[in-house]
Amino acid sequence: MQTKNIKDLEKYSGTILIPVFETNAKSLVPIEFHGVSVASKVFYGKKDTHYLVEKYDCTHVFIGLGKELDYKSLKIIFRRIASKHKDVFGKEVVLALPEQFTNEQVEASISGLMLGTYSLGHFKKKETHPFLAEGFELGLSSKKDFTETAQKAIKIAKAQLETYNLVDLPPNLVTPKYLADWATENGNQFGFKVEVLGAEACKEKGLEAFLSVGKGSDKEPQFIIMEYVPEKTDAKTKHVGFVGKGITFDTGGLNIKTAGMVHMKCDMAGGGAVFGAMRLIADLKLPVKVSAIVPCCENSVDSKSFLPSDVIKSYHGSSIEIIDTDAEGRLILADGLSYLIKNYKPEIIVDIATLTGSSVATFGYECGALFTNNNDISQKLQQSGDAIGERLWQLPLWDSYKSDIESEIADVRNYSGKPIAGAISAAKFLEYFTDEHKAWAHLDVAGVAFGDDEFAKTKHATAYGVHLLTKFIENL
Repeated sequence: MQTKNIKDLEKYSGTILIPVFETNAKSLVPIEFHGVSVASKVFYGKKDTHYLVEKYDCTHVFIGLGKELDYKSLKIIFRRIASKHKDVFGKEVVLALPEQFTNEQVEASISGLMLGTYSLGHFKKKETHPFLAEGFELGLSSKKDFTETAQKAIKIAKAQLETYNLVDLPPNLVTPKYLADWATENGNQFGFKVEVLGAEACKEKGLEAFLSVGKGSDKEPQFIIMEYVPEKTDAKTKHVGFVGKGITFDTGGLNIKTAGMVHMKCDMAGGGAVFGAMRLIADLKLPVKVSAIVPCCENSVDSKSFLPSDVIKSYHGSSIEIIDTDAEGRLILADGLSYLIKNYKPEIIVDIATLTGSSVATFGYECGALFTNNNDISQKLQQSGDAIGERLWQLPLWDSYKSDIESEIADVRNYSGKPIAGAISAAKFLEYFTDEHKAWAHLDVAGVAFGDDEFAKTKHATAYGVHLLTKFIENL
């Protein structure tokens, strides 16, 4: 989808989207737009309402915004219009932007429209959404020039749409090799370097914790390393590292899951967020160096599967006692973090994973759990999330929780065995493998990366983290 400025609406024929802030419901003054009048008793801009008027060979869609709007609400309103009322869209659509609209509000509106084109029916016969038709252009009618903002909004939405696909497509398609190929293709297209380590290369390098998780699957593990370097760098250029959990399907291993396994294709949603963020950061050409690792494998059941009570090695050099094979995400992240720190030495590290049901028990589906040893990073991540509606809330990393990961037979164990504080003990496990890095943050997004909403009848991807990680990079 391309955008262009529309200066003369008098000669326009097509669909015009008209955002309207709420007015007084009892007002006698109608809402006016280029000769089209709507009585306030019929429509006064109440949030989540819309009103259609056919006039002058145009379909006018008045969209109620309410009195005040946050970024997320605005994005959802426009996604709803594009998703549920696509019958009103033709090949020509103009968005008439109110004078008081900010760049952020324009960004939220246009990216919302783009996200409204998404459908879960990947394998159904279906018609293409009008927005995706060849040659479609979105016109912008405003006194300010929002072209640059519109182009950025489209890039954000496209990265999120790609992440929807990666997380929602079935695990017999989205295998570790599929993700490695996706990363390579996008790296070539958007300008970031990709290196993929297969099973043999991982074994040579000592990525034993990662390899242990994938032993029970016939799908070869892929340790995916991505590097983005901006065109201009100097001594002040920041260097950030990302690690994302890339479990393409999680059976639980020999500690097999007894509920909810049908949704475990989503267990690579943290890795999906890193993939989407790398594409977006490179597409926006942000002036920050980023090194990212997504260890990808399938946690399956086989005669070769690793066992509860096994003691395994790790890239870090520490031994790990396996208490629960369903606590596998932290094992692959441990190797990912260790490899990133030793070989790339980023100033700031953020890992993101659908790691524990405990985080869902704590926060429900409202925000991600944040763990960090750095107050400045905590503030920047939370501010970035608040600005775009991908919220985080911090939980403690007190040393009193260290005992949860202490092992008698090995250096550390992968699970406390307790039904309490699961998200915290998982974070303490990961912290052990950061070698006291001074600016590390862990995001447990199990409750927000995959869920229910109005846009599908079944649980599906949210692309949580794609924009958050990118916004965090921008705010540095």
